[in-house]
Amino acid sequence: MLILNFLLLFLGFVVLIKGADWLVKGGSSVARRFGISSIVIGLTIVAFGTSAPELLVNILASIKGNSGIVVGNILGSNIANILLILGVSSIIYPLAIKRGTVYIQIPFALLSIIAMGLVANDVLIDGGLENFITRIDGILLLLFFAIFIYYSFSIARVKGQSEKIEEYSLAKSIMFLVFGMIGLGIGGELVVRNAVSVATFFKVSESLIALTIVSIGTSLPELATSVIAALHKKPDIAVGNVIGSNIFNTFWVLGFSAIIRPVSFIPMLNFDILFLVFITILLFVYMFVGKRNVIQKWQGASLTFLYFVYIIYLVMRG
Repeated sequence: MLILNFLLLFLGFVVLIKGADWLVKGGSSVARRFGISSIVIGLTIVAFGTSAPELLVNILASIKGNSGIVVGNILGSNIANILLILGVSSIIYPLAIKRGTVYIQIPFALLSIIAMGLVANDVLIDGGLENFITRIDGILLLLFFAIFIYYSFSIARVKGQSEKIEEYSLAKSIMFLVFGMIGLGIGGELVVRNAVSVATFFKVSESLIALTIVSIGTSLPELATSVIAALHKKPDIAVGNVIGSNIFNTFWVLGFSAIIRPVSFIPMLNFDILFLVFITILLFVYMFVGKRNVIQKWQGASLTFLYFVYIIYLVMRG
């Protein structure tokens, strides 16, 4: 039964990621046919598409009341993005980072983590009886997300950033959209159901499974994008993809999840929030160590090493 759970979990990730890919292709093609600019498509459909696996897993987990998966998936994905994805990508090719990313996007990502910590700790901050990320908290997170989207649009207009969009026939575009949404639904259901089953079998928390297996699985699109970008020596894509994804996950995915159903928060996860704050600050500091505004290979190796240390700690914590 356990082997079946792992197989179905893996199948869920495959279907989930393929569904997100189809959704992006179909949505981008339809938008292009209606004359929407590449910049707008890149900052909306493509960006939302790469966060679709996290979003669908969290929506289903919220509906089922699996709060450990909701919060653990966000924290685990963001930690994996910085330590594993940026680490591996910079080992492949040193990642030069633009000034705007260093001074605006990384601090904005740090703000998102701090905001999450504040809205989650009712007992610590307000002396409440339980920790809940409420619907009001979710709306607040989405307002921060709106500010980030506005900033992204303004930067895109100034710098003329664009995405290459492949256009398909209307019938094929709609087919991509339909199968993409079906894939996301089926994949998300498989991931959530079997992640809970694995946690129950091993008698560990849902948070542990979400922080490790689920978060790595839902981060696979970002990992593939960043590694390919590094191999093609396009560091802006590799870094922007990761930092943007972290902001999307915290403000958009968690905010939307909380609006669907208030999310309970386990105080033990405060360590993971603090660890995420630490590695985000570390990433910022690395911009001024050695070659300025570049994640060098040795720095990438240290980030990857930190990730494996963190995983060992999680396993020992249970």
